[in-house]
Amino acid sequence: MPDKNLNGLLVHTLKDVYFAENAILKALPKMAKAAKEPALQKAFQTHLQQTEGHVVRLETVFKLLKLKPEGVPCEAIKGILKEGDEVGEEFDGGSALDAGLIAAAQAVEHYEIARYGALKAWATELGLGQAANLFGETLTEEEATDELLTGLSKKSNKMAVAA
Repeated sequence: MPDKNLNGLLVHTLKDVYFAENAILKALPKMAKAAKEPALQKAFQTHLQQTEGHVVRLETVFKLLKLKPEGVPCEAIKGILKEGDEVGEEFDGGSALDAGLIAAAQAVEHYEIARYGALKAWATELGLGQAANLFGETLTEEEATDELLTGLSKKSNKMAVAA
């Protein structure tokens, strides 16, 4: 049973995010393949490469904490990814597919932004500067991806309305 203090919460959330990032690694290739707009395909492929780096950063934090990298099942990310799969299946071939994929991807990004923001704050509070910096790097990338997706959504939303 984990300690019921901030350090225990950080470790639990670290394991949660590790599970989530590995699940996202499996989902992104499907999303890239399903997307119709080349810019969206590229965004998903780029984020796949970034996510690989996020996993490496998380593994570095595990090492800093002298822990074995392991995940705990994250029901939140499972649900968000399942919704994304459902949108992809239901709107496949339709003009709103890319708009739906972007919305699903942004749900993932917002989850990650919340988690990495908390992890960074907790690591800072616990005096884990190197871990806080690693969480901050990933947080910055997640926020940038969210902004990119917002920009791409403008075109996909117009295409979905026009069809």
